[in-house]
Amino acid sequence: MDLAFILKALEDNYEARCLRCGKCCGRDSDPCEHLERTEKGEYRCRIYSDRFGFHKTVSGKSFRCVSIQEVRRNGYLPPGCGYK
Repeated sequence: MDLAFILKALEDNYEARCLRCGKCCGRDSDPCEHLERTEKGEYRCRIYSDRFGFHKTVSGKSFRCVSIQEVRRNGYLPPGCGYK
């Protein structure tokens, strides 16, 4: 197996832990403009597979959406996060 394949598989496995709760997307304060609440009261990103890069919050603030590994390295994982 090639190393790139293994790393991609590990990344996919890690990303699969995401509960799509929206807490690290500003759900409780100024959420990403792409975060939506479903009929069941759950949250989801409308552009999840293309989310990385610069976006805006509902109030118009610019931010950069990053991988959960980067969120974790910065020391912020909200309570109940699937990565804790």
